[in-house]
Amino acid sequence: MQSIGDVLKKFNPVEDKYISREFQSYGVFLAETLGDYKHTSLYIRLAKTVPRAILEKTLSFVKDANANSKPRLFMWKMKKLKMGEE
Repeated sequence: MQSIGDVLKKFNPVEDKYISREFQSYGVFLAETLGDYKHTSLYIRLAKTVPRAILEKTLSFVKDANANSKPRLFMWKMKKLKMGEE
């Protein structure tokens, strides 16, 4: 998890002019990490609505996995964690 200071240090107002909230920055981070730029808005919405602990645990699981489709694995694991399964 990044501190607010780290996010603000990396923030470039010229390049990141459409990102004004922390959850937007985290959503873009998720999209970049998973290599799924096409669905960036989905990850921004997830960063806004889903508890951060679930997203962090899911991202950690996906980073450790050797999967063909990391975005698909991310969505599957997030659904499992939201339902209370592990």
